[in-house]
Amino acid sequence: MFGADALIYDYRGELIENVHMGYICAVNRSNDVVLQAGDAGRRIFYRSASKPIQALPVFARALHEKYGLSEEECVIFAASHAAEPFHVRALESIMRKAGLEECDLIMKACYPGDEAHRLHLQGQGSAPRKLYHNCSGKHLACMLLQRELGGDVRDYWRPSSLAQQEILRVISLFSETPVSDVALGVDGCGVPVFAVAVRNFALSYRNLVDPGTVGDGDLAGAARFLVPLIHRHPLYMRGTGLLCSRINEDPNLIGKGGAEGAYGCALKSQGIGIAFKLQDGSEKAWPFLLREIMHRLGHDNAATDGMFEELCGEMIKNDNQDVVGRRVIAF
Repeated sequence: MFGADALIYDYRGELIENVHMGYICAVNRSNDVVLQAGDAGRRIFYRSASKPIQALPVFARALHEKYGLSEEECVIFAASHAAEPFHVRALESIMRKAGLEECDLIMKACYPGDEAHRLHLQGQGSAPRKLYHNCSGKHLACMLLQRELGGDVRDYWRPSSLAQQEILRVISLFSETPVSDVALGVDGCGVPVFAVAVRNFALSYRNLVDPGTVGDGDLAGAARFLVPLIHRHPLYMRGTGLLCSRINEDPNLIGKGGAEGAYGCALKSQGIGIAFKLQDGSEKAWPFLLREIMHRLGHDNAATDGMFEELCGEMIKNDNQDVVGRRVIAF
């Protein structure tokens, strides 16, 4: 469908129960495609996988220095946090330092994605908060950028706002896609979301870790600043035990997922950017697919390999932890 290839077969017993269709593209420093499945020209939405890239204008303008932000607070601008207590403390600290108001966030109030914190708050009768939304760090970054550019902070989410127009420019630059070819939609949290071809999605992650050719020295410096921070504080990218934190424990990998099956990552030393999307929107099989991609691209890290296997291995188990099927790479 839509130029997608079969990426993963899920067997239950000897019967194929699910076929995960999708797209994969990996691009090296020479702009050569070194791995591909499906139509690499198919446009897909980044969803939250754009966050490490769209956070860069904040650092290009040294707003982290202007407001005295910690390294952890910088990382949460690029995160889809689970609202564990340490995430919430970082977000509250950003608001205090920068003089931002939670009421100006446009998403609805919710409870944390982290189950333990959610149950604790609900048990205490605590009300939901906008700050608990997994995208609140991204929104605070947009608010800072909007104010710095001279716009009304409360308009930060509008596609026509100064902040969103600058973010669109940065997505265009890093993905090597003309602004007119970047498709726009509305993300789950209410701000604009961007779509580019799978190959260009991969290029944007290649440029994130190897930004010398993006043509903007301030943004290149911002990328060189942010990537090491993510490695130093991976828990602030997602949360305890979760893939987007675990993958960034590997000093040679940068990775960030988005809703509906989209994922972007890069092999730093090899200068390879990778993007994929599971067409059915599945996220559960991400680690299984990432493990295979890393093997094919020659990335050998026993700890990372074991992490992928731990989060989603070949064997499919039922609720009693009995093996009832298996996953098989299809491409």
